[in-house]
Amino acid sequence: MVEQSLLIQDLFSVAGKVVLVTGGSRGIGLMIAHGFVANGAKVYISSRKADVCHAVAAELSKNGRCLAIPADLATNEGRETLITTLQAQEASLDVLVNNAGAAWGAPFDTYPESGYDKVMEINVKSIFMLTQALLPLLEANASLTNPARVINIGSIDGIQVPSTENYAYSASKAAVHHLTKVLGVQLGRRGITVNAIAPGPFESKMTAWMLENFQEDIEAQCPLGRIGRPADMAGIALYLASAAAAYVNGVVIPVDGGLHLA
Repeated sequence: MVEQSLLIQDLFSVAGKVVLVTGGSRGIGLMIAHGFVANGAKVYISSRKADVCHAVAAELSKNGRCLAIPADLATNEGRETLITTLQAQEASLDVLVNNAGAAWGAPFDTYPESGYDKVMEINVKSIFMLTQALLPLLEANASLTNPARVINIGSIDGIQVPSTENYAYSASKAAVHHLTKVLGVQLGRRGITVNAIAPGPFESKMTAWMLENFQEDIEAQCPLGRIGRPADMAGIALYLASAAAAYVNGVVIPVDGGLHLA
């Protein structure tokens, strides 16, 4: 058996890894990107608004290395832009964080087909297509003992029935969770683990209305009595990308203080 270091600085290090975080300019994606940059990874962030994407990358680069690749992942053209740009700059990719997402809330009787399609396109289809397209980069330095990592961002709304009328969103996140398991089986023998994080309430543009109106109720229901903090999200992503999680594959990890159990 090959000896592996049990020192914490080796088990949990992500230094030198090449990481792509989609939707990395705000919210949960920014929390994750910040964590990787602060711990020595070379991070690419992608988001739809070019000016915001470049500004966030410049800010994160004050503490490490972060580069912007603006792209709209809801479109074939946007995904192709991201893929070709990354391929031109990197020969391999260690970690892909599929975080870009959309939500649409509306009453059941008037829920629009266009909104449903938009959410499914970016939340589910773009994860599959982007992971498929980046497979050569993910496989380049991967092995069964040191796998590349795909980390999909789901939601506890994909685990429990949500209290809000976000039909496409909750269905899409349940699909992300199952797709994670399917890809974990299919890609594991190719040296790539696929896992998902299912966040509960964190501060973001997507949750702004909910937290403005219901944060006290949510915190009262949560076993830990609070919403998530940036370190909570960065920490789980860093763990899944590190040597400590090299044998973790096909799992969905709720990060919600136990809220989905309450």
